[in-house]
Amino acid sequence: MGTRAGTSALTIGIDVGGTSIRASVVDADGQVLDSAQAPTPQSAGPLDEALDRTVRELVDRHRIGAVGLAVAGFVNRDRSRLRFAPHLPWADVPVASELSDRIGLPVILEHDANAAAWAEHRFGAASGGGNVVTVAIGTGIGAALMIDGALYRGSHGVAPELGHLQVVPDGRACACGKRGCWERYCSGTALVQTAIEMLAANPDESTVLASEVARDPGSLTGRRVAGAAQDGDKLALRTMADFAQWLGVGLAMVGDVFDPDLVVIAGGVASSAGLYLDDAREHYTRLSTGARHRPRARIRRTQLGEAAAMIGAAELARVALD
Repeated sequence: MGTRAGTSALTIGIDVGGTSIRASVVDADGQVLDSAQAPTPQSAGPLDEALDRTVRELVDRHRIGAVGLAVAGFVNRDRSRLRFAPHLPWADVPVASELSDRIGLPVILEHDANAAAWAEHRFGAASGGGNVVTVAIGTGIGAALMIDGALYRGSHGVAPELGHLQVVPDGRACACGKRGCWERYCSGTALVQTAIEMLAANPDESTVLASEVARDPGSLTGRRVAGAAQDGDKLALRTMADFAQWLGVGLAMVGDVFDPDLVVIAGGVASSAGLYLDDAREHYTRLSTGARHRPRARIRRTQLGEAAAMIGAAELARVALD
């Protein structure tokens, strides 16, 4: 099935999301050589079985040295257990060692934003950066902090949880139990809610996006809002402008707390960065404390796209083989 090897070994990186399991075979240069994908089951037993099948599909085609598992959730500091994952059925489970026992390969566990940050550090937009914050914007916001090229995990392994910084007191309800979290205004989910709220405030507005929402409100997605904005839809453009403002608000807070030299915008929403990133930079500059008297962080979009977490998990697994 594959054996332990050195740093030149091929490794597998797996991004376990709420809707799909995506896995890639990655070489020592961060290049994706092969991929497999499966739906994410909603109970623990079937999820374990789906992971096993996905890994074995790739192991049957390649000589694999180790596996990296990237998950959106609370990973303890030594990465031995997944404490909690809001979109997965695992809770306080040693998922890495259990998977390793089943497939006969070394497995490491990592938070998906940390994995993406490591990939960008090794092969992408953060190459050469010193103190780097990665903000992964998708369904919510994941974040990672690198200090002098090393991942910072905090005392208990869950730092930095930037998506749940409160930006609006008593604002939109969040699944975390708080209200007004940053990700409720700056995420793919937030794009949908903002578009619906804007339409409710202007019910007679006539745009293509408004017509689609009127026909089927449940069909709206963040990608659709971004696509409509790309096509010049007025409602979608206003929604993206609101998103850019909230991104700038959050980045100014991040800059004041961490003073990074670089911020990398990753995640699914990063693919639409051309619609909002310049405006977000302006809001960030305007809102940063003492902006005229200090250097500001460079803000870049991901170079590795939605494969970043898989590439990073695979590379961390390779490092663990040494």
